[in-house]
Amino acid sequence: MNRRQFLQTASASALASCTSLQAPDALIIDTHQHLWDRRALNLPWLKGAPEVLRHDFLTPDYQQAFAGLNVKAVYMEVDVATTDHVKEADGIVAQCRAGNTPTIAATIGGRPASSDFENYAKRYARNGIVKGLRQVLHGPSTPPGFCLSKDFVRGVQTLGKHGLNFELTMRPTELQDGAKLIRQCPDTRFVLDHCGNGDPKAFNPKLGPGLQRSCTADEWKRGIDSVAAISGVMCKISGIVAFVPPGKWHAEDLAPVVNHCLDAFGPERVFFGGDWPVCLLGSPVRDWVDALRQIISSRPASEQRKLWSANAMRFYGLKV
Repeated sequence: MNRRQFLQTASASALASCTSLQAPDALIIDTHQHLWDRRALNLPWLKGAPEVLRHDFLTPDYQQAFAGLNVKAVYMEVDVATTDHVKEADGIVAQCRAGNTPTIAATIGGRPASSDFENYAKRYARNGIVKGLRQVLHGPSTPPGFCLSKDFVRGVQTLGKHGLNFELTMRPTELQDGAKLIRQCPDTRFVLDHCGNGDPKAFNPKLGPGLQRSCTADEWKRGIDSVAAISGVMCKISGIVAFVPPGKWHAEDLAPVVNHCLDAFGPERVFFGGDWPVCLLGSPVRDWVDALRQIISSRPASEQRKLWSANAMRFYGLKV
C-alpha cells in the first residue's frame, strides 16, 4: 500500500469507527509518562542525551503537551542514579496520593539483582500506587544476557511474590532472552515496553538518520513473536516515534511496527504509551497520538478503546 492509499483508507475508516476517540473527553491512559526535575534527581544519562531532553520536564509541561485530551498517566521511572531510587519513588507516590495531577499510578526504578532488593520491593508493594518496577536493559553499561543472570532472575521473581509487575525495556536483538526471563518467572506479570524497541527504519531505511536500535525487521519480528507467545504478557505501543527523524515521517512509516505488535499480542494485551518527553526526539506527543489513531482506524472501535484505556485500567488496576 502506498502513502496515498494508506491515507485514503485511514481517513475513510476514521470517520466510520474512530470519531468518538477523537473527542476531547475520550479517555486515554498514558502508560509511559516521564517527569524529571534536574534539581531534585540525578539522571546521569542526561549528560550525553540530545539537547532536546536536557531540560526539566514537569507536570505543567506534560499537561500542555496533551492539551485538549482527557489523559490520565502511569509514571515511568527515569533511570535515576541508584542512590536516588527511593527519593524518586517516594516523590511520585506522594504526587499520586495528592490526586491533583493526571498521574495516578507509577512504575518505579530499581535493581533486581541487588542484595537488598526484596526489602526495597516490599517498601512499595501493595500500596495501591506502585504497580511495578523497571530497570532499563539497553544501556551501554548493561551487558547482553544480563537479564538471565541468576541474581537478576531471582529479583524479578521476587516482584511477583509481592504483587508487582516488571517492565522490559531491552535491545530488540535480545527479545529471545526476554522470553526466557519471562518463562523463568511464572508468577510475575510482564510488560514489554516500546514495541520491543522496534525501529521503523528497519522497515524503511529511506527514513534516514535518527536514534538507532540495530536489528533487522525479521529478527525483531521473531523476537516479538517469541514474547507474544507467552500468555499474559502485555505489549506497550510506545517509544517508536523516537527512532524517526523529526518532520520526515508519516503514520505509515510507523504502521509495520505497530500492526505487527497488535496482531502478535492481540487486542487484549496491548496499551498506549506516550513516552513523553523522549518522544520529542521524533515528534511532539500529539503527532504520535494522531499517527496511532490513523494506523488503528480500520480496527473495530472496541479494540481501539482497549488500546487507549480499557486494557491499561484492567492490567494496572486503575480507577478513573
